[in-house]
Order: sequence, then C-alpha cells, then structure tokens
Amino acid sequence: MTLDSSNMLLNAGIGAHGEIEGELIYDNPLSGADHLAGFRMEGPGEMSFPAGRSRLESRLHPSEGRRANFVLWCPAIFPDGIAVTWDFWPVREPGLCMLFFAAQGRDGKDLFDPSFAPRDGQYGQYHHGEMNAYHVAYFRRALQEERAFHVCNLRKSYGLHLIAQGADPIPGVSDAEGPYRMRLLLHDGEIRFSINGLPVLQWKDDGVTYGPVLRSGRIGFRQLAPLIADYANLKVYKLKDSR
Repeated sequence: MTLDSSNMLLNAGIGAHGEIEGELIYDNPLSGADHLAGFRMEGPGEMSFPAGRSRLESRLHPSEGRRANFVLWCPAIFPDGIAVTWDFWPVREPGLCMLFFAAQGRDGKDLFDPSFAPRDGQYGQYHHGEMNAYHVAYFRRALQEERAFHVCNLRKSYGLHLIAQGADPIPGVSDAEGPYRMRLLLHDGEIRFSINGLPVLQWKDDGVTYGPVLRSGRIGFRQLAPLIADYANLKVYKLKDSR
C-alpha cells in the first residue's frame, strides 16, 4: 500500500495537515525512576536518567548474543484507534530499536499471564511464543548491511511476517541530532509510522492473510545490545472519531 492510498486515518482523528485530533489518555515524560514505576523489564536491560530522560542499555556484553537483548513494557493496556508518540535519541550503535504495539497474550489471555513461559528479551519468544503483536523496527543498525542501507521494518506475529518497509531517515549516531519525534498510528488494522512528521510506512491489515486484526494491547520498547538510546515524552492519544 502506498503512503497516500488511503484516507481512513484522516477521518479518525488525524487532521488534513497531519495533526493529532483526539484525547490524551496517557502522558509520561520518562524523566525519572518514578515515571518508570510499574514498567516491566524482560531481559538484562538497565535504566538511567541523564539529561532528564530514560536511557536504556544492556548490562550484558553483546558477545552473549541474544541473551543480551531486552524488552521494556509499559504497564497500561491501550485500545484500538490510538496515536503513540515519543522522543528518541540514539546514543551508541550498533544495535536495533523496536516498538511492540497491540501486544496481547494468545488465546485471549493477558500478555503477563502467569501460565506463560518466562520471556527474557530473546526475539523468538516474542514472534513464536505465547503472544501476538505488531512491531516496528525503526533504528536498525545491528548488522553491517543494516548500517549501510537504513530501512524500517513492520512485522506481525504470531509468526515473523514482514508486512511493510520504509526508508529510515535517522542518520548514524555520529551525525544524529535528536530528539527524533516518533509517531505510530493504529486504527482498525491500519498502521502508519512517521519520524519528525515524515511518513515512513503504512499498511492495512486485512485480518485474513496473517490472522485476525490486532486491536487493544500493550506497547513495549526492545533493544539489541550494545545499542544505547534515550527516550522521553511518551504520549498516547485516543483518536477523535475512532470507535
């Protein structure tokens, strides 16, 4: 689907000039430990708060492989028809950053159902485990080919379905000047992702090809070691005309 092939979201809380029209239902500056109370870390991630924002990094050396990666979950469960925005600063590469959204346990269970096997940040547990989610990888610098040609990937799981790609406008760390303002829109299976107002990718889930449309669920930040990144101003809006 091309970036201009649908006006669905323009009628669901997104104005003609791309502004969000909706109710702010979650607002977290991520500027101190108190703001991360209730967040759930899976894997060896560590948090600090330089410059009044959350810095995430792994306490394990990348030689530990997949064991060095982690996911940090926001405690709130969000409905369908939302816009998620946050500020992002890449601090050290290589590595990768990803956002899970509409994440939910399989078979109608909560994502943190105690019957599920423990998760510790290793990717297979998230795309072939006991959960479903959409996930956008928006700062892919783990492999040499990813650093040579910057692309954002949108995937859906259960499974590892690559459903959309778009060019990543964020430069390497040596040239990066954050914050980069990230925006993710989800409405009735339609997904749009932009950086600093620049449209990056768009996709419409038909609810058939890769399973049912995902709607309500949690959001979580994933990082691959040894990447270090800062985050701030996490906001979620309920889009004005969504149901």
